[in-house]
Amino acid sequence: MSESVSGIETTDGRASAVQTEAGTVLPADLVVLGLGVRPNVALAREAGIPLGTSGGIAVDRRMRTQAEGVWSAGDCVESVHRLSGQRVVVALGTHANKQGRVAGINLGGGYATFPGVIGTAVTKVCDLEVARTGLSMAEADAAGFSYVTASVDSTTRAGYFPGAKPIRVKLLAERRTGRLLGAQVVGREGAAKRIDVFASAIWNEMSVDEVLSLDLSYAPPFAPVWDPVLIAARKAFEAVEAETSAAAASRQ
Repeated sequence: MSESVSGIETTDGRASAVQTEAGTVLPADLVVLGLGVRPNVALAREAGIPLGTSGGIAVDRRMRTQAEGVWSAGDCVESVHRLSGQRVVVALGTHANKQGRVAGINLGGGYATFPGVIGTAVTKVCDLEVARTGLSMAEADAAGFSYVTASVDSTTRAGYFPGAKPIRVKLLAERRTGRLLGAQVVGREGAAKRIDVFASAIWNEMSVDEVLSLDLSYAPPFAPVWDPVLIAARKAFEAVEAETSAAAASRQ
């Protein structure tokens, strides 16, 4: 609808409808707000510590700010995205702990650097698990990548095994090279943590062909014979091959 939300109506203390600035009232049993976050850098700004292009505190790979003797780590600093090369703010405890360790080692006279981020995140909405890593289509476009996509539907366990739930996986792979650029997973119990396989693959600059050959674990209570990770990688590889073949044919 592309309308801005102006308010939420409640009945007996529970959300019952969403109001928009256009005057629309949308009945709802559940309202989920995905508002995002911005770094609270007021203190740094007032202290004259330079901010980066992302709006976060600008730091180098050793977590030093541009102010003499001042170091920073955590949710308010910007990081380098390993795929796009852009400066980004990703407020996650995993990064904050790693950055804090890097800053501490350097402050103690040692040497350490923070290697960047790839945007891995996971969440849960009721019993629905959602995860992502790498670049989305919009982010890949903004970074100038040419890519193919592949989406597959599968199950979290062998289809005949009790408790098998649907899972959907989407991959982005760079044209020609087949390098994995991004992955998204949505499903029920047992779905989301599969994103870690893709995160490891992206971190190590693997192609979808290489992901397809991974020796992943299998047993009916945990996965089908062809894990959704491998099915998605196979479909993405086929898309890369089709693009390469089409490009070769066009040059003839």
